Amino acid sequence: MSRYAGRRVLVIGMGGLGCPASLALAYAGVREFTIADPDVVELSNLHRQPWYRSSDVGSPKVEVAAERLREAFPSTRVTALPFRVDSERAASLFVEHDVIIDGTDDVESKFLLSQIAVRHRVPLVHGGVIRFEGQAMLIAPEGPCLRCLFEPPTRDETTSCARAGVLGTVAGVIGATQAVLGLAALDGERNRYGRLIVFDGWKLSERAIAVSRAPDCPICGRLAGDEPCRDALLGAQ
Repeated sequence: MSRYAGRRVLVIGMGGLGCPASLALAYAGVREFTIADPDVVELSNLHRQPWYRSSDVGSPKVEVAAERLREAFPSTRVTALPFRVDSERAASLFVEHDVIIDGTDDVESKFLLSQIAVRHRVPLVHGGVIRFEGQAMLIAPEGPCLRCLFEPPTRDETTSCARAGVLGTVAGVIGATQAVLGLAALDGERNRYGRLIVFDGWKLSERAIAVSRAPDCPICGRLAGDEPCRDALLGAQ
């Protein structure tokens, strides 16, 4: 039996990141998943979301993905949540799982997930893709978090991959990278925290950037606790 069989993984967003991440984690031996996504399968999703087929168009993503996971890995237990995860739901879900995979599409949601993960001391694997580029980072329960790296954009500045486009293979690379980082968290590998992995699919290059916890970060630094959680809707790549 895999050493990961009894560990619980929450995947928020069963799109271009959540699909390959969950597949790689299942291959590694994870057998308890909770997957959350409010969307249905669309034809435009198929090039980057490997759990789905053209015959699934119009069906809820979590129902199809849960069925495929159970078919491919019969001992797997999957809880499918066909709704949007807001801050209240995220907080209650986080404490029930060993690691969280961020497969969301909008930047506001990613900051929210990072904030909740630090506050509830649960490892979170951040991931993001747009066009030919992607990034991933394992966020430790005590940080550094996304606010140590970036200022939250205004609503007018946010861009999703649905608007900007994304190369499906880049999403696959980042999703698989998230799975590796998730396994590192389950194994307690502290050296994997605090490194932003940046992948350029056009140049076929990858680099890792060391990230330190910012003293003035309102989430995990000296000012931690000063900034309240903001409600956001969590979608999928």
